[in-house]
Amino acid sequence: MNINYQLINLIMKLLMKRIMLYSNKKNIKKQSLTVKELITVGIFSALIFLCIALSGGPFAMFPALTFYYPVGAALLAGPVYLLLVAKVPKSGPIFIAGLLMATFCYVTGMHIGMTIGYLIGSILAELVAWIRRYKSIKINILSYVVFCLGGTGSYIAYFINPQAWISRMLEKGTPLEYLDTMTASVNQWVLVTMVAGTILVALISGFIGSKLLKKQFEKAGITS
Repeated sequence: MNINYQLINLIMKLLMKRIMLYSNKKNIKKQSLTVKELITVGIFSALIFLCIALSGGPFAMFPALTFYYPVGAALLAGPVYLLLVAKVPKSGPIFIAGLLMATFCYVTGMHIGMTIGYLIGSILAELVAWIRRYKSIKINILSYVVFCLGGTGSYIAYFINPQAWISRMLEKGTPLEYLDTMTASVNQWVLVTMVAGTILVALISGFIGSKLLKKQFEKAGITS
């Protein structure tokens, strides 16, 4: 009787393992992006990039305002970001959007800190949204905030080692006059203002997006 019980127990364990293995395979297949979803991700990633360029670009053009690029960059992309997550609530789209930003920063000769910032920011933003499986508006807004903080990467690198940062940018062809004006605008509050401003503007942008696209979120099954 004891032997039979052990045998049944063993069979049940093996059966459960097979069920779990099959379930995991189905989940992996379910989570993979389809061609249609990849096209959607590509379009929305380009729109996010455009929004960031339009609202953040003007700050980067002026050396006295360049530290506030991440603040401006967070202004317009919130609704597009949230809509991307709603349309493709799977792992990957957020990172792809961040990868596009990182690639652009690298190709255009920006400081490597910006590239690394967007890569790290997009990975962390992806993880934040994944906590509620991309189905919570509040968590998705928080994910957007983390994504936007990726844009502070280059400037954080500046504050860690200003001389090394300036030397690197001179090697990349940045005019000395631009760097001198930029350096002259630095004070003890710049870093705090930049980070706090980025968080605040990203929250506002995400909140506005959540109100503008409320019906789309409800249709996608995204809750508060």
